[in-house]
Amino acid sequence: MATGLTVSFIANLCVGLLGLFSGGGTLATTTLFVVFAVLWGINGWSQSMGAAPAIIALSRWYPLKKRGTYYGFFSASHNLGEAISFVFVGLVVGLAGWKWGFVGSAIAGAMGVAVILLFLHDTPESKGLPPVEVLSGEAGDETEVERESVGTAQKAAFRNPYIWILALASACMYVSRYAINGWGVIFLQEVKGFPLATATQVISVNAFLGIAGTVFSGWMSDKWFNGSRYSIAVTFGVLCSVSLGLFLYSGSGMFVNILAMVLFGIAIGVLICFVGGLMAVDLIPRRASGAALGIIGIASYVGAGIQDIISGALLDKHKTVVDGITTHDYSVASVFWIAASVLSFLLVGVVWRKAAKNNRQPN
Repeated sequence: MATGLTVSFIANLCVGLLGLFSGGGTLATTTLFVVFAVLWGINGWSQSMGAAPAIIALSRWYPLKKRGTYYGFFSASHNLGEAISFVFVGLVVGLAGWKWGFVGSAIAGAMGVAVILLFLHDTPESKGLPPVEVLSGEAGDETEVERESVGTAQKAAFRNPYIWILALASACMYVSRYAINGWGVIFLQEVKGFPLATATQVISVNAFLGIAGTVFSGWMSDKWFNGSRYSIAVTFGVLCSVSLGLFLYSGSGMFVNILAMVLFGIAIGVLICFVGGLMAVDLIPRRASGAALGIIGIASYVGAGIQDIISGALLDKHKTVVDGITTHDYSVASVFWIAASVLSFLLVGVVWRKAAKNNRQPN
């Protein structure tokens, strides 16, 4: 995790410094573009090293009966990071320009590396403590599967069809998530006539509310649903689709759009926690947590990338240019975004039904 964040902050620093020192025309525009694209790709790749190690650490340090609660707190980092980025980077860019926005992000990343190295430890055993199974009294309930080697457990995770169905569900959920994050501001400007500042504020609401949804979802499933996540995930999957439709097809009133973002943010927060990892971790032994999260993580960001490609193509195909002003028809793209959201909770429902039939509910 520390390695990934180190690579990420170095990539951000390089982008910022290149921007600062290329003003004199020492580098051609094409060269700058290629370098920026490579650095941005490296940045995205290195950031993928964060989730899996964090989930492995959580599974090694916390007992099963409290896994959802602590996983929920951890998963809030997605939305918390987005919310802080809106404020911090926006403030830096507004005061000093976009180049210093990357430099500021690099400084924040370096601080994160220091926190990881100082406070995150591999296992209880690495600090002279017994394994979490012993500390929590789970050792007597360990199954033969859970005593398998890491390699065997990881192979079983890759062969588990439920993991792949959840991965597809997460990919579809990320389509709707990044549709709002990537196109929401432009949509409000072009379709509903919002000024840029107002549109940004409305969209940022979903990031802040996502924190609440993520934090309380795990605790709620542990406290009231005995660790079962399926019914909550399907319920909030429906809410995500409804709120997305409300946002896309309602009028330009401030209240209804903020309401849509409140509901969408809470729903996405819950789904990031459950569909984006926790439900997969529940299905496999601790030793294979990283493999399961890797599958879910790759699928999620593939979904986000496909969303950008398909949405961009659809909007580009249905655009009009009048007097040099470009506007887009969002009708087809909106159907794509909502369909992905609906497919996501339907896939979770499939896993719920099959897991219940085979008596494979989470521990």
